[in-house]
Amino acid sequence: MDSALQQITDRVRAAAASGTPLRIRGGGSKDFYGQSLQGELLDTTPLRGITSYEPSELVVTARAGTPLRELEAALAEHGQCLPFEPPHFDLCGDGHATVGGMVAAGLSGPARASVGGVRDYMLGVQLLNGRAEHLTFGGQVMKNVAGYDVSRLMAGSLGTLGMITEVSLKVLPVAPAEATLVFEMDQAQALAQLHRWGGQPLPLNASCWAQEEADSIQPGRLYVRLRGAIAAVESASKSMTQQAAGTRMDNAVAASDWQACRDLRLPFFTHPPQPDMALWRLSVAQTAPPLPLPWPQLVEWHGGLRWLWAALDAATSVQEAAVQAGGNATVFISNYAFPTRATGQFNEFSGLNAPLDGIHRRLKGEFDPAGIFNRARLFADM
Repeated sequence: MDSALQQITDRVRAAAASGTPLRIRGGGSKDFYGQSLQGELLDTTPLRGITSYEPSELVVTARAGTPLRELEAALAEHGQCLPFEPPHFDLCGDGHATVGGMVAAGLSGPARASVGGVRDYMLGVQLLNGRAEHLTFGGQVMKNVAGYDVSRLMAGSLGTLGMITEVSLKVLPVAPAEATLVFEMDQAQALAQLHRWGGQPLPLNASCWAQEEADSIQPGRLYVRLRGAIAAVESASKSMTQQAAGTRMDNAVAASDWQACRDLRLPFFTHPPQPDMALWRLSVAQTAPPLPLPWPQLVEWHGGLRWLWAALDAATSVQEAAVQAGGNATVFISNYAFPTRATGQFNEFSGLNAPLDGIHRRLKGEFDPAGIFNRARLFADM
């Protein structure tokens, strides 16, 4: 065990003995996300570096404090990538997002509906549990799990089960061709068209529908990104633009816009209609129709992800609409002091049903019996 990990282990052991809560933090790019921030800071950035990378095997292993930009640059040198496009949320552009934070947050970008999320690319993980035990789960190949898949359990746990120290991930080659198409249509038309295209052998990779201005009389625009073999992308581009009267964007301009979408830097995200509105994230069935809600919306993931602006006191209406559409609603940013966080006085995550809540509590009790890690980050009473 190196000195950095030893120091962190000793601190966790002391915190467990005294019951002192710890707040696990990498670059802090996602401090705004979650219920609340409590406890003494436990910094993961000393655990930095890519420890193993086998381009021919499409596997990379990196320590938790490794900057995400550093990992992505190393992959790009070999024509590879993290296909789920993890958000950075680096508003200052200084590369604060880390590999551990990427996994703990479990968030994925525009390509999520087509390629899967961070959980789908997890092969192995090392972590410190609440007893200061350094544990290893999984490995560096896909078929390496017997019993409970703890590696994937860490994705989206927001550090409540333990401190990730190292992760192994599956990576993929960068697609040889890409194109972004633009179509003028309202939300209902966009969803219907996406459903039609979804039933065809097209290299769909990402989509985003939005209105440039919330009160505009214009119907809105649907952006569709294609990725795959050159022949497939070119053929699909021609067919789709003819079917729905679309145009093709310059790839350089489109790449910048997709990054802005990934990191919530589009005008929709950066200009709330009213200062007291919260940004809601609704995960719903892709086939769900436009939601019967009066607030501005942006649609991603071929209809499966709906962003909208609404006040916190509209929670009942928003959550009921999400449930009716086969999903759930989360307050993603509650006071828009991005990237600082809210007070955590509002229950930002939808509650779990009784069976899932019981499983969650038993897992928390097993991994972190003293309850020291990221207390109340997911739920106020855990």
